Amino acid sequence: MPRLPLGSWAESTVTFLRDHFSGLFDVISSIVSGMYDALDSVLTGPQPLLLAGILAVIALWLRGPVAAVLAFAGFALIDSIQQWHQAMDTLSLVLVATVVTLVVALPLGVWAARNRTVSAVLRPVLDLMQTMPAFVYLIPGIFFFGVGVVPGVIACIVFALAPGVRMTELGIRQVDDELVEAAEAFGTGPGKTLLRVQLPLALPTIMAGVNQVIMLGLSMVVVAGMVGSGGLGQSVFTAISQVDVGLGFEGGVSVVILAMYLDRMTGALGGRVTAVGRRAAAALPRRAGTRVLAYRPQASVAVVGVVVLGLVAGGMSVFAGGTADAQVSGKDNVGKGRTVNMGYIPWDEGVASTFLWQEVLKERGFKPNVTQYDVGALYTGMSTGKIDFETDSWLPTTHASYWAKYRNSLEDLGSWYGPTSLELSVPSYVKGVNSLADLKGRGGEFKGRIIGIEPGAGEMKLLNDKVLSAYGLKGEYKVVAGSTATMLAQLDRSIKAKEPVVVTLWSPHWAYDTYDLKKLADPQHAWGSGDGVHTLAHKGFASQEPQVAKWLKSFHLTEKQLTSLESAVQKAGQGHEQQGVHAWLQEHPGIVDTLAPVGS
Repeated sequence: MPRLPLGSWAESTVTFLRDHFSGLFDVISSIVSGMYDALDSVLTGPQPLLLAGILAVIALWLRGPVAAVLAFAGFALIDSIQQWHQAMDTLSLVLVATVVTLVVALPLGVWAARNRTVSAVLRPVLDLMQTMPAFVYLIPGIFFFGVGVVPGVIACIVFALAPGVRMTELGIRQVDDELVEAAEAFGTGPGKTLLRVQLPLALPTIMAGVNQVIMLGLSMVVVAGMVGSGGLGQSVFTAISQVDVGLGFEGGVSVVILAMYLDRMTGALGGRVTAVGRRAAAALPRRAGTRVLAYRPQASVAVVGVVVLGLVAGGMSVFAGGTADAQVSGKDNVGKGRTVNMGYIPWDEGVASTFLWQEVLKERGFKPNVTQYDVGALYTGMSTGKIDFETDSWLPTTHASYWAKYRNSLEDLGSWYGPTSLELSVPSYVKGVNSLADLKGRGGEFKGRIIGIEPGAGEMKLLNDKVLSAYGLKGEYKVVAGSTATMLAQLDRSIKAKEPVVVTLWSPHWAYDTYDLKKLADPQHAWGSGDGVHTLAHKGFASQEPQVAKWLKSFHLTEKQLTSLESAVQKAGQGHEQQGVHAWLQEHPGIVDTLAPVGS
């Protein structure tokens, strides 16, 4: 049967929409990012424990003293593990996505409830939206809106829209037809019948739909973290890509606390705002011993408490003056507070060089933002101007496919390290395997697998498309995609167990200093010639920031400098990269002036 080019049709449709409706997407992006920035500034402005108190007062109003204490304790725990700002970023993203989703879902649900044709048309569309893998939504999201918060919000909206529409339709359909007929018999028009009869009676079901919208939106935060949306999704994505158990647990616990709070509060809100819920609560028996635990303040009391805490938080922010970074003055203040957005993929030389430049730019008066991305999102983000530059492009071989696709939207600021090499490596105790050709016929020994890295990495594409075929290894070996960290974890586990293993590696890499490994020779030169590690920027960056571009074009590190910098960052640990850079700079005085010289 001939192949149906469904993927090509989808790609052509996305390209057409992007090329002809870019203005509309820019407007949507501006609205969504404006909503997010406004809400995020409100949530991240107060001191963490004060905002935790405000959230606890809301819990007291909705569910009582026990919920209030648990809410405060949960948010205090998030603050204690230094995930507060990430949690508030996530809360902002989910709330914005929920508001936009409900604005779309409620009218569609009402329309579907009152028109069976609309309901029949919407049903398969909603099925598609809810069952399509969530990762798929990020691809057109990046094309339409670039990287950052907006594609994450859009993906949450699409994924969470279905239950909002369905529960609204269900709630209205469940209203007794006799009540609707009685309202119409008294001369009530369709609009007033909807507002005064159907919606109030359907509100419990609709509130259950709101709860589902919020929960599904929150479930998307990790996926959204792959495109630089920040928040807890970024923490979890970083932990996954680097196999950091501690960071993963902290990020996961923070997501759980946030999810439980939102779930319990939205569930209780339905009982407080609907007549059915209020009657059910009033009918519950009250025993003397449970009166304290059953206490619920009046809405006015809760509002007063929230306002008082809000005023205290606002006053502290005004009078404290914030915790601004050290000011750069004089000739060193080249940036004058301008923002520079840097992206990186979790490769050791990229992490080390990125955080090095973050510190250099800080010392020159810039405000650098650093975000981790998957390699495909990184190139797309640069091509759209959302990311200013990155320092870890391996050209002309490893990232050749990305360069070919995006070269018209990028600037090559030159190679700062090279030549590099790509290779497959095995532990030295594996006998008789010294070249790629020696792997043929020994797949069973290696369990038929080659341990790879990120699926979007250029090395992985080159391995699958060229290297395996060149040595007749296709079919005998399967390339297991994952991340650099998972590859290194498997390498460490196999070496400790003295098991044969073959992994994708490159030079320079600290693994060759840590383990006794053999680089497999490539007599057919399938890997190509050695790459240089290049700095790429979006088109026009050199004109926008000529001084920074000039520094980057002159950037160069020796192998000794790079490996020692990587080692310092590794020793500092995940989340403390900047401390590692500080320690390295203290051991290399004057290097900031060498990398970013300023005029006298």
